[in-house]
Amino acid sequence: MADSFLAVEMRGIVKRFPGVLANDHVDFDLRAGEIHALLGENGAGKSTLMSVLAGLYKPEAGAILVHGQPAQFNSPRDAIARGLGMIHQHFTLVPSQTVTENILLGLDEPRFLMRLPNYDKRMAELGTRFGLQITPQAKVWQLTVGEQQRVEILKMLYRGVQVLIMDEPTAVLAPQEIEELFKTLRAMAGEGKSIVFISHKLNEVMAIADRITVLRHGRVTAAGLRSADTSKAELAKLMVGRTVLFDLDKKPQAPGEAVLTLDGVCADNDKGRPALRNVSLAVRAGEIVGVAGVAGNGQSELAEVITGLRHCTAGRVLVQGEDITNRPARLAIHKGVAHVPEDRAHVGSAPNLSITDNVIMKSYRHPPLAKGGSLDRSAARRNAERLKEEYAILAPSVDTPVRLLSGGNLQRVILARELSAKPQLLIAMQPTRGLDVGAIEGVQRLLLTQREAGAAVLLVSEELEEIFALSDRIVVLYEGEIAGEITEHDPEAIGLMMTGGKRRTGG
Repeated sequence: MADSFLAVEMRGIVKRFPGVLANDHVDFDLRAGEIHALLGENGAGKSTLMSVLAGLYKPEAGAILVHGQPAQFNSPRDAIARGLGMIHQHFTLVPSQTVTENILLGLDEPRFLMRLPNYDKRMAELGTRFGLQITPQAKVWQLTVGEQQRVEILKMLYRGVQVLIMDEPTAVLAPQEIEELFKTLRAMAGEGKSIVFISHKLNEVMAIADRITVLRHGRVTAAGLRSADTSKAELAKLMVGRTVLFDLDKKPQAPGEAVLTLDGVCADNDKGRPALRNVSLAVRAGEIVGVAGVAGNGQSELAEVITGLRHCTAGRVLVQGEDITNRPARLAIHKGVAHVPEDRAHVGSAPNLSITDNVIMKSYRHPPLAKGGSLDRSAARRNAERLKEEYAILAPSVDTPVRLLSGGNLQRVILARELSAKPQLLIAMQPTRGLDVGAIEGVQRLLLTQREAGAAVLLVSEELEEIFALSDRIVVLYEGEIAGEITEHDPEAIGLMMTGGKRRTGG
């Protein structure tokens, strides 16, 4: 760290939303020249606290000091004027404009005459200084996600920020892009700038942070821990309030016959453009095949084609040897296909219905829940009580509407419904997205249990650590094509394929 004096101090910050106390008298301090991680599960209040610091929200109570002087922000422009800027998960760039034009947008200078070549040169020099390789004349739509993030960082650096807040900055990056980002952040800290790194990823926090503050349910559980003085296990306990076991104990086993076979599958996205291009893949009984890739490379369309939710324009989908291509979703269910969708609230569940009604959605037509063509409500309730116990769903009762559940408990309701049917094939889309480390551990163990029971599992995840921990084989989707297959733990090879680099086959 370049210096130890405080760049920012937040004291007793309180921020409420209707029905939610997001920040409960939170203290936070940031030193000059440090990378300070703000760690916590989704909903812990991390982004809210930093949105207060960045001028997006006004707190109900508390004080902010910048370099020892009181500060009040009515807008992000006020915060930037005091040297504080925030980069959000979803970028705010204009795709049709160049890198330089995007960086200059909203500034008072240049006012009348813009000599773009002069500004292009300035942007290139600024990028070189901080290790941010960019092409100033390139249009934003031509850039990768990682390159767009560099533009967002340059926007803040050009505005002279001394404190940069980054909200989940690695969520959409490939491994090589993450390492490049970390180099940039270290270079910035080396010049005396301060970085707040908001994350729920323990590995990355341990790799990049000088100090760590942990939030749980809007309160600080650890303030300014030195990363050298703590561990992943301790941080996980501080995040969720209990010990988390990271050893998944995945047992070696030989896979059986192919349960799912994709043969030259093609499909279009919602805009009518090709999303899957000639995808051929087999998933065998008793194995987990992980699908890696940066978001938007055909993962969602792949799951929807298999489960009968999207039309296949060419090729075949076979489950247990039967062609189910473009057949109703009910046939896939009948063939033993379970589906954990990525949108658990709007696709995976009926939010206003109870836990009981949600867990019987696929089985209410069949005994013992159906008797004489009608639903046996007492049998349905007994079934829900059993699943609530078996899957550790935390809720007042099985009559609770699922919209009132936390993300982790809603995911358990969906898993209870899908897995209680003892599926032959499980399509798991981002099954741990947005969950805390404790809930992640539980979901991952359930997936391994399905593997041990002989189910074929297709796991689609943007969390590479999860893909490596659970998968027997890994395929990479890039622009709707399988860019390669790999069996060993090789982040560099996976990262290259995820960004359109070298293709590989086999381990």
